[in-house]
Amino acid sequence: MVFNTGAALLDAIVLAVVSRERDGTYGYRITQDIRNVIDISESTLYPVLRRLQKEACLETYDVAIDGRNRRYYKITENGRAQLNLYRGEWGVYAGKISSILEEAGR
Repeated sequence: MVFNTGAALLDAIVLAVVSRERDGTYGYRITQDIRNVIDISESTLYPVLRRLQKEACLETYDVAIDGRNRRYYKITENGRAQLNLYRGEWGVYAGKISSILEEAGR
């Protein structure tokens, strides 16, 4: 993709992906789900997950799988509020960009 993904948009995408699973989801799966939309590496994703956790948008819990712990991320009420804010802002932003691009084609 030729467009850069800023921090706020990346936060919105991560929160949206995590919010789809009621019981949360784990880092590798989050990476794979996001890769269906944008190119992202795990080294980019994990700092975002840590920041969202620090901002109380995500909470974590561990599950033992095959003798190893898998960390799950679950959206919090604060995270849902932030996601709703991002959704509203995205609607306005995307509409403005679409309008400009459509006008350029006339």
